[in-house]
Amino acid sequence: MSEAKKYNAPVTNPETAPFWEAAKAGKFMIKRCNTCGEAHYFPRAICPFCFSDKTVWEESSGEATVYTYSLMRKSPTGPYAIAYVTLKEGPSLQTNIVDCDLETVKIGQKVKVVWKPTDGAPLPFFTPA
Repeated sequence: MSEAKKYNAPVTNPETAPFWEAAKAGKFMIKRCNTCGEAHYFPRAICPFCFSDKTVWEESSGEATVYTYSLMRKSPTGPYAIAYVTLKEGPSLQTNIVDCDLETVKIGQKVKVVWKPTDGAPLPFFTPA
């Protein structure tokens, strides 16, 4: 019987605390700029597109599409897939694809957020939709 993989708790700060609190409720949050209208991830106070400080929290659908990925077959912790996914709302982020046969991961595949427990807030990963 294999043990569930253990993940380290995320390090929080006042700027990201709302993200991690929402994560505890199963909500995947992004930020949107009220000046230029662009959504961004990782959530931060200053818009990375226009540098405005007029940003607001927004709940993401958690739906995404695999933009690119790489399979790491030889690792001390076992094989894993690292990927860039593009959220339905627009931002792209680096993540891991989990809970599936890694050989079936494909560019363009629809995925959804899944939360993995830690000793603190859960961590977001993605799994086939």
